[in-house]
Amino acid sequence: MTDFIDRRTVLKGAAATGAASLIAAPAIAQANYPSRPITLVCPWGAGGGTDATARIVAQLLEKDLGQPVNVVNRTGGSGVVGHSAIATAAADGYNIGMLTVEIAMMHHQGLTDLKSTSYTSLALMNEDPPGVQVSASGPYKDIKALADAIKAAPPGKLKASGTGQGGIWHLALIGWLVAMGLKPDHVAWVPSNGAAPGMQDLAAGGIDIVTCSVPEARAMIDAGKAKSLAIMASARNPQFKDVPTLNETLGINYSIGAWRGIGAPKNLPPEIAAKLTAALKKAFDSKDYQDFMNARGFGMKFADGPGFASFMAASDASMASAMKAAGLAKG
Repeated sequence: MTDFIDRRTVLKGAAATGAASLIAAPAIAQANYPSRPITLVCPWGAGGGTDATARIVAQLLEKDLGQPVNVVNRTGGSGVVGHSAIATAAADGYNIGMLTVEIAMMHHQGLTDLKSTSYTSLALMNEDPPGVQVSASGPYKDIKALADAIKAAPPGKLKASGTGQGGIWHLALIGWLVAMGLKPDHVAWVPSNGAAPGMQDLAAGGIDIVTCSVPEARAMIDAGKAKSLAIMASARNPQFKDVPTLNETLGINYSIGAWRGIGAPKNLPPEIAAKLTAALKKAFDSKDYQDFMNARGFGMKFADGPGFASFMAASDASMASAMKAAGLAKG
């Protein structure tokens, strides 16, 4: 009987020790985080603005965290493939990714069930509002002159471009038109494969307006072939301080923009999330990041995890409104 009790006591003690080890293991892993390379998924192709931003962020995180941070481009499905890869990865801190404005748009288009709440928000790193670009040789000396011309023109006479049908810069135009009390298709949209071909069409006289970010229009502006009349933001971009906001010039308090931030799969342990957010804030504040973004004219905007979550929720509501007005939302 004594031997049985002793064995039972030993077994119970071993089980308790094993359970304690299982509980302690995650805590130890979190305390030692990161202990191996981190993957940062970019939902867009190599060489673009999102890829460039992802790579400077990865470089600075690697420097601070002491582990390699490898950028992996997972493209396709208008951003669905990459955003899905981030959401479905293990929530262990070794899988993070670049979330972009499309996450506030794709589910409204019926492309995916993913939305901003599908992730652990870590930090907003960048926002680029659209500018309103016209030909440098055109008749519009300022945004008021253009707005007056738009209102006076028959629907569809003036044409705009800058991205595909239903893309972020198309929605920017729609939001502005609706804010002026016009129908969303009052200015005809000419789909393009991005801002660069849109700006080329503008310079060639094929279209009247391009609503892309000012950094994307910079080459044509610097070449004297285009000018930016205003930006759809709450404040001027320090890199383009001569370009006023719509609110300053037209009294229209309308803001929208393409943005980029870092997220992780849902239910990331809070301690790991806090460590990553702190590292991202350090990266954002660094001279390397500031110089990199300034050299490209990219807008810089930071928010911590909860702030980024709130920012994405507001972006989602704005996109839903614009897409519904344009008849682009499903359901």
